[in-house]
Amino acid sequence: MIYLDNAATTPVRREALEAMWPHLTSSFGNPSSHHQVGEAAAAALREARQSVARSLGCRPGEVTFTSGGTESDNLAIKGIALGAPRGRHIVTTPIEHEAVLESCDYLRRLHGFTITLLPVDAAGRVDPDSLARALRPDTTLVSVHYANNEVGTVQPVADLAAVARAAGVPFHTDAVQAGGWLDLNVTTLGVDALSLSGHKLGAPPGIGAVFLRGRLVIEPLLHGGGQERGKRSGTENVAGVVALAVALRLAAEERELTATRTSALRDEFISTVLRETPSARLTGHPTARLPGTASFVFPGTSGEAVLLELEARGIVCSSGSACAAGSNEPSHVLTAMGVSGDLAQTAVRFTLGAGTLAAEAAEAAVSVRAAVAAVAGLGV
Repeated sequence: MIYLDNAATTPVRREALEAMWPHLTSSFGNPSSHHQVGEAAAAALREARQSVARSLGCRPGEVTFTSGGTESDNLAIKGIALGAPRGRHIVTTPIEHEAVLESCDYLRRLHGFTITLLPVDAAGRVDPDSLARALRPDTTLVSVHYANNEVGTVQPVADLAAVARAAGVPFHTDAVQAGGWLDLNVTTLGVDALSLSGHKLGAPPGIGAVFLRGRLVIEPLLHGGGQERGKRSGTENVAGVVALAVALRLAAEERELTATRTSALRDEFISTVLRETPSARLTGHPTARLPGTASFVFPGTSGEAVLLELEARGIVCSSGSACAAGSNEPSHVLTAMGVSGDLAQTAVRFTLGAGTLAAEAAEAAVSVRAAVAAVAGLGV
């Protein structure tokens, strides 16, 4: 099997697994317990928080651990919007992950917020000037993701955050797909909140983190024992937190080398697919894209049918976001980029990982031609 669905999830790194194992066995304490076992867990939690803070360039107290990217997005968006709102207006984009769009829709439906969706160009990029025009005196939050989960387009987050900062508006970025690939230093980016998910960068599912700048007032989503400095009640997942800290540290240390190598593989993969499969059309930005992401539409086919043909040939990939798997609706990302609904239904996403071999990428690229031809021959 050749696994090219790393945007959906990545294998757990051995180093992360080894780091978390003691906290699932011998060191199993509750960090809120005031005895030797609990204090050992609390120490591990504290050390992991410091490690994540170093990776993000922030203070440890600005890191809140969550159950994953979805909760991190929800906490940042709802927490900021309801914590100390300047007004009832939020600016985001139509190509965000559902965790962002649904959080904004919740605020619209239940709390009377108005949502402005910034336009994106055909490559999925947001123009900072359009953000400047969209801001209002009652804008309480801007949320624009760092990199798109379907087409891999990377946004000019630092430029966008600067526009928001000049207007005094908090800026959140969903960096779930960027983790492991792009610089996550929150000072360099200039963001006020940043969401991460462990299973996208070599930690197990079920753990995430969110950076929340210290000056922000946050309304918690979960109420209870007041863990995570009152921002996220519930007994902490110490084993997951430790694994996330290790995976994030290693990703940061290896990022430059891994991104360079994977980008070269991605470019060769794209070139081969476009050469061998003339009908293929690359989606997303041609250069400002994640190192591992190559997404295409194949006119005259069905994306799901192409996936099945590829899987029969030992290639595992995706038709888009794993969170939207099974949906009959065309991708909201592609349609917002101006792709017709029918053409969007032909989309296939390939996402290479740090462990993808050159021979695997080459074999997969050639297999695309046969899979597309088989589906087109059936008239699907």
